[in-house]
Amino acid sequence: MSSNKEKKTVTVADRPILKNKLYLYITEFFAGMSVMAVELGASRLLAPYFSSSQIVWTIIIGTIMIAMALGNIYGGRKVDKNPNPDRLYGRIIFAAVWIALIPVAGKYVILGISGLLVFTINTNFLVIAAFAACMIIFVFPLFLLGTVTPSLCKYTMDSLDDSGKVVGMLNASNTIGSIIGTFVPTFISIPAVGTSITFLIFAGILLLLALVYFVTSKTFVKKLPVAMVLFLLCCIFGHSGSFAFWQKHLTVEDESIYNYLQVKEEDDRVILSTNVLFGVQSVYLKEKKLTGMYYDYAMAAPYMAGIYEKDRPLDVLILGMGTGTYATQCKRYFGEMYVEGVEIDQKITDLAHEYFDLPEEVPVATYDGRAFLNALSSEHWKKDAEFGTADRKYDVIMVDAYQDITIPFQMSTSEFFTLVKEHLRADGVMVVNMNMRGTTAGDDRKDRITDYLSDTIASVFPEVVTVDVMNNTNREVFAGNVGLIDRFRKNLASEKDPELTAMMQKVEEGCQVYTAGDHIMTDDKAPVELLGMEVIDEMIRDEVAYYKKIYEEKGLSGLLDSI
Repeated sequence: MSSNKEKKTVTVADRPILKNKLYLYITEFFAGMSVMAVELGASRLLAPYFSSSQIVWTIIIGTIMIAMALGNIYGGRKVDKNPNPDRLYGRIIFAAVWIALIPVAGKYVILGISGLLVFTINTNFLVIAAFAACMIIFVFPLFLLGTVTPSLCKYTMDSLDDSGKVVGMLNASNTIGSIIGTFVPTFISIPAVGTSITFLIFAGILLLLALVYFVTSKTFVKKLPVAMVLFLLCCIFGHSGSFAFWQKHLTVEDESIYNYLQVKEEDDRVILSTNVLFGVQSVYLKEKKLTGMYYDYAMAAPYMAGIYEKDRPLDVLILGMGTGTYATQCKRYFGEMYVEGVEIDQKITDLAHEYFDLPEEVPVATYDGRAFLNALSSEHWKKDAEFGTADRKYDVIMVDAYQDITIPFQMSTSEFFTLVKEHLRADGVMVVNMNMRGTTAGDDRKDRITDYLSDTIASVFPEVVTVDVMNNTNREVFAGNVGLIDRFRKNLASEKDPELTAMMQKVEEGCQVYTAGDHIMTDDKAPVELLGMEVIDEMIRDEVAYYKKIYEEKGLSGLLDSI
């Protein structure tokens, strides 16, 4: 009983380090910093499984705010009942260990949650699974960090006369920490050392904060040595940075400011994947042949732009260059052609040169696609001889910046497509790769993401032609002035390459002039995430239908045997 009573009567006065308010402000600073670092790390941990769309970000922010609010309430009540600062720094130890465990166990928790939900949920899988993962992985440590501010208010405040000043200083410390905790992971730690080590760095900071407190207080806490051992184990087993553990023998698994990146080399090809649930973003065939993917279909655009009618090379701009598969194929099959690209992620461009044989003479601007178009009219770009022609007009503009559900809304609106049209020559063609047309056979719905995008394009261009990629969920959309199919056929007749001719004949068979509807997206209203989520749900159902059937017929043992 005497031990319990002693613990209950411990106050700030009994802890010399807390008599200096600077340490309390430092605690607040690093708590705020760690919260933001964990939030940014959460987006990277979830990206390979649930994408990095606005929906996932909304779930992350929402769950973290829930955790912080509950932590504020709990911390305030606890510190009023028992103002022992040992309890606060004990909670910080728990938070530090939990954060350190995230890179070790996080991906297995996500796999378990997804495995349970995928067999029981038919709609909104992405939302429910991501929310459940966030609640289990991130809420508890951030709940504990949420108790910091109300506790420190109690310890820092000498009287009501300075209450406003104290609360203001604590909030300022937390906010400044949060600001730094936002910029450091994004621009320094995640690109430099990865998400896993970023979690470990901030867990270590919190653990050190608690260690300093207990050492200077000359107080032995059993949980501290245990926490240090666990932290060291996490440093040993949690620094690999390998999140997508279903992919083996990756050539590159890396992170940039914008993306989680995978490069996988197979016998006949090299593949790039980024932040995706399914599929690949770029592919390079070592035999230098057509890929059999949407890039081949998109090569109809130069024919529609009259490649064999012109006495000059075509000017081609690719928005969303990736590793340059389309650029490489255009240069290979059409010979003399000026091709330039725009890719927001410099690391992807570096990978393109290192692993995907992107020609050095193809310039790539590290820029957002829409921002690049906006900048073309400036004097700076006109004088920059490295990129393109002086008048900044193109024969073909390819838009290939859509990744599963992560369709950038600013590149899906009527304003964006109007900007593209302004940078096309009179007989120029825009080709857009859409990768979520849906998989349900016979579905004639006109409210899918591809229909919204096609309707929006049709509101800007006089003619729109679509063709579905065989055995795939991609759809290529060609837009320009009327007569696209006739010009395509006319120029195709002049093609001498038999492989390319055979491919284009397949494209011709699938070409359809699009009948426009009224689903038009604007900068003010472009619900691309919600529309994309519907198709993602459908794709997930199709992916797991086979395993669901086995589970229903043979139970869990049969399912495990099939896997």
